[in-house]
Amino acid sequence: MADKAFITSEILKWARESANISVKDAAKKVSVSPERYLTWESGNDFPTIRQAKILAKSFRRPFSLFFLPEIPKDFQLLQDYRRDDAQKLDTASLFIIRDVQEKQNWISELYEEIGEDKLPFVGKYSINDNPEIVARDILDTLKISPDNYQKTPINEWIDKAETAGIFISRASYLHSHLILDRDLIQGFAIADKFAPFIFVNSKNWNAPQLFTLVHELAHIWIAKSGISNEIDIDFTDKPKSKFHPVELFCNQVAANALMPRELITQLGTDTFDSNDLIFKQAKELGISSFALLVRALNLNLISQSQYKILKLDAQNEFEKFLEREKIKKEKQRERKGGPDAYLLRLNKNSKLFTRIVMDSFNNGSLSPSIASNLLNTQINKFQKFEKLLA
Repeated sequence: MADKAFITSEILKWARESANISVKDAAKKVSVSPERYLTWESGNDFPTIRQAKILAKSFRRPFSLFFLPEIPKDFQLLQDYRRDDAQKLDTASLFIIRDVQEKQNWISELYEEIGEDKLPFVGKYSINDNPEIVARDILDTLKISPDNYQKTPINEWIDKAETAGIFISRASYLHSHLILDRDLIQGFAIADKFAPFIFVNSKNWNAPQLFTLVHELAHIWIAKSGISNEIDIDFTDKPKSKFHPVELFCNQVAANALMPRELITQLGTDTFDSNDLIFKQAKELGISSFALLVRALNLNLISQSQYKILKLDAQNEFEKFLEREKIKKEKQRERKGGPDAYLLRLNKNSKLFTRIVMDSFNNGSLSPSIASNLLNTQINKFQKFEKLLA
């Protein structure tokens, strides 16, 4: 008979509930009935060691945690800035938040311990400030010129943000069974003075990812950690009362940073004579045609009637664009067999975070087990990260 794991029943229940996993699904993971599983959470029986290890992995908790006498202090869930009627966060969303919190907590404690300076831009402004001023400060701090990108806009923003000490994590899934839903979570920010962290759901295409990234940067600049969704610059079809004031403000900052008033004004009205010109200009700025139209409307470069016509045309063109992108990605997968797994993991970890962990491991200040756990990669595979970072 297999050895029993004499775990603490309250911790088992807490671990399941904090992962938003039902009793039925938890029982299925270890091939027992829900009734049998509940005897473990009630303390009337115990799982085997093998079953407990499977559950620990499924709930993304250390196996040893199940044996503590009481529920440990967990990371506090970030403030939810999503709409009042937003759906409850699912397991994948909760796990990615916890994963980033663990990384952020480790790097923040390290920086504080070694005496790193606090970053002056975290919390430099508040929601009561002018969003144009905040946007200009972000551009100046990161040394970004939207009219003169040196590489793909989103890549330039990520590189410049990480150079400034902001960790950027991007992912669309945790593994094949836990896919991130962009309708639930588009991004979140942890506004820490030592190690601010931003997560962007890469399930979206590049333009909305970039808008999300800059929106989350605004969260850092006003020191408002939290979860975002339905990030957009146009709320004309939706009641603004349902959107949190912080989200409205951060959207305004993002719009001003990606499409500065002086730059868009200089485009002139000719840019909005055809969808081809609009698309070309939007692509150069790394944004969607729709975002550019909304900005032009707000700056009175086009009329409301023009906007409605162009918006409809832009939507039609966007649907065609998505279809072309889908076909292109399918062809790329056929040729290459899908994206590099280690590149995806590098983006999820954050390039800056990966470099710091590997440097700490290489100089002997970080144990192999901790380094491996932080990067979710075996030590003998670190060389793959080295090549990608180089």
